[in-house]
Amino acid sequence: MRCAIFAKKNQMKHCLFVLLTICCISGVAFAQEKIPAIDKSPLDISYFPVNFPLMKVQEKTSENLIARIIYSRPSMNGRKVFGELIAFEKLWRLGANEATEIEFFTDVYINKTKVKKGRYSIYAIPTPTKWTIIINKALDTWGAFNYNASKDVIRVAVDVEYISQPVESFSAIFDSINPKTVGLQFFWENAKVILPITLTKPLSS
Repeated sequence: MRCAIFAKKNQMKHCLFVLLTICCISGVAFAQEKIPAIDKSPLDISYFPVNFPLMKVQEKTSENLIARIIYSRPSMNGRKVFGELIAFEKLWRLGANEATEIEFFTDVYINKTKVKKGRYSIYAIPTPTKWTIIINKALDTWGAFNYNASKDVIRVAVDVEYISQPVESFSAIFDSINPKTVGLQFFWENAKVILPITLTKPLSS
């Protein structure tokens, strides 16, 4: 009788162990299913001053952070971009996925219009010769589907420069033009566009 009870207890322990094992394996599989694949248009951030976080950690800059842009980087992948993938005279999110966002950590001027310190979305309407760059108050939006022109802060037309070496992945980077002007540069395919941003005080030399 005792042997039978002991055998049943062992059998129950074995069943419980198997059940727990199955649950653990199922949990791992479930967790793995929730992990998204690497995005084809990865998220990136550009800062001004350039590489600000690294320079700050290394104590190689005395400047304050002025601006950063957060955007996704689609690639050409053998496609014709402007005029086909990105239609001319249509609103574009300036990247992929979520609408691109720019944050200013101090007041700035764009085309003589004051843009207050804060976070904004940024769009473009491209044509073969000019892009209309739009700074907009709406945030955390996907693409340009919910774009609302009433929330525009500024629209400014900037010239397109054509470069000889194609740029595979859409890129947005800052560069200093002079002590009071920063250029936010956009590159993709053979197009290069610069949005001048005027600072309220000069950069230190």
